[in-house]
Amino acid sequence: MERPETTHQCVQPLTALKQDLTIDEAYQIQLRIIQHKVERGAHIVGRKIGLTSLAMQELLGVDEPDYGHLLDNMVVENGGQIPQGKVLQPKTEGEIAFVLKEDLRGPNVTVEDVLNATNYVVPAIEIVDSRIADWNITLQDTIADNASSGLYVLGHQKVAVEDVDLAEIQMELFKNGELMNTGKGSAALGNPAKCVAWLANKLFEYDSSLKSGEVILSGALSSAVNAIAGDEFTVRMDQLGDVSVTFTR
Repeated sequence: MERPETTHQCVQPLTALKQDLTIDEAYQIQLRIIQHKVERGAHIVGRKIGLTSLAMQELLGVDEPDYGHLLDNMVVENGGQIPQGKVLQPKTEGEIAFVLKEDLRGPNVTVEDVLNATNYVVPAIEIVDSRIADWNITLQDTIADNASSGLYVLGHQKVAVEDVDLAEIQMELFKNGELMNTGKGSAALGNPAKCVAWLANKLFEYDSSLKSGEVILSGALSSAVNAIAGDEFTVRMDQLGDVSVTFTR
């Protein structure tokens, strides 16, 4: 999975090479890739949660989300630019990001635990990007591919969780000034904090946990929108503010 990022070429699905690839094996592949990148100097700065909507779970035939790792070289500044050569086949999503002030370790993490452990929330744009050609993925493929993680952008406005109603946050996603879709906080398992609790408990299965200071992308609030060079995206949330990014030629 390292080669596509350096050659800018996609690969065939892993499940085409090993049709009986299990979900646990896919997570082990993801962890090996992340370990390799850490050994080469990258730092884990958080996690992302995917497949938090019922529609996406039904599409892939699953009944729970998945997750991937966020690395320090995946961060893009709010209002920043993404060169064409940095991504393969990107799509953008609007999400609520949690920044933690306390560790969270499963197996019995609750929504209340998540809220108590959260330093603040911000609006975020996740750029999902598949190393699998034409996004021809199964659940196992996307998990092995770090949950199709690409890059992410965080808004500047930091808001305490007690000052917002997470489930009722309204989101608008604009592409080149045109409204593409809308969503709300409840699109992510009914409450984005529930997604973070799921993640903390899921990580327990792999002897891992969420750490103070980490960023958690809690899941898309609407469908992903394709991005090409020249596109500018803005995500606007009524209780959290705006975040934007531009794809350059």
